[in-house]
Amino acid sequence: MSADPDTDADVTDELARERLIDLAAEFYDQFAEGDVPRMRIPTRTKSNIVFDEEKNVWVYGDRHSTRSANSVRGAQKLLKAVYTIEFLANQLEEDRSSTLRELYYLSESWDEERAQFSDQDESNQLVEDLEIVSTVTREDFHMRPEESGATVMGPLHIREQTRRGEREIHCQEDVGEGGYQIPNNPDTIEFLDNDADFVLCVETGGMRDRLVENGFDEEYNVVVVHLKGQPARATRRLTRRLHDELDLPVVVFCDGDPWSYRIYASVAYGSIKSAHLSEYLATPAAEYVGIQPEDIVEYDLPTDPLSDSDVNALESELEDPRFQDDYWTEQIELQLDIEKKAEQQALASRGLDFVTDTYLPERLTEMGVI
Repeated sequence: MSADPDTDADVTDELARERLIDLAAEFYDQFAEGDVPRMRIPTRTKSNIVFDEEKNVWVYGDRHSTRSANSVRGAQKLLKAVYTIEFLANQLEEDRSSTLRELYYLSESWDEERAQFSDQDESNQLVEDLEIVSTVTREDFHMRPEESGATVMGPLHIREQTRRGEREIHCQEDVGEGGYQIPNNPDTIEFLDNDADFVLCVETGGMRDRLVENGFDEEYNVVVVHLKGQPARATRRLTRRLHDELDLPVVVFCDGDPWSYRIYASVAYGSIKSAHLSEYLATPAAEYVGIQPEDIVEYDLPTDPLSDSDVNALESELEDPRFQDDYWTEQIELQLDIEKKAEQQALASRGLDFVTDTYLPERLTEMGVI
């Protein structure tokens, strides 16, 4: 009982609710037929990630685990699933929404104590389970993460659907220095017009502010997307739409450390937690602009030494299917050799304008983006 979620932006509340109820009905049918109720879920581990050559993204492989009522622990997991299905179905019927955090706390009010969640990781994982087996995304369940705060700045004119109706926004002219905040469900956005040449996804807020203050978005007609660390699903979905629907190249600008390389990988190829949505969220054509280990050497950037956890992460990435090409092998091996890492802001050691006047123009020209 598993499938890839329906990533059609036109999934209705009625359809989402129907699929949830169908899940509960399937449990009932299993009972009625004398079978032990069960729910089959892909194993969410790096070892179960495979490359889908047709879709050009990383997806779950054939390994599965089963939530079954043949044990007390398994029965409790299915009990929690049934209570959560009821909550989500009622939420859709009432046209309400809630956050993942609220669901965790709300479970404490459920009359059956064994259906309550022990921590938020448990409730988050169950929502992910339900979106996989129902083939409907959590956004279509009206489930929201806590506010991500990720923003967009650039020559992009959009129309957004809000609770108060439609509004049109230009993501340079109609916003302050903070930019346009990405909504939880970016499929409510309609692209009206744009003068953009490419999309630049930026890891840190400090670098995003430097680019905007220096007018990089205006000079190079670029849509700057602030990833705000590990990017939220909404940020990755909007990036995918900007590439697919507006035919804009996407480049990712991160710190020069193994954790930031994983941020790039989540944008380009998907993450382990959301591999069932890679075709919907990931942008396989996204390229990595920096910081590269070779930049640390070439520009003699201020650095920090690699920690043991950094070294372990880099060695793990050499085996990670998302980094299996000559470019990443060369860069990671170089970093292990020099035993150093550097932040984006380290470029400021050469002046506040160096990143916008020299580093990015040179790298982007070398990559054929500008």
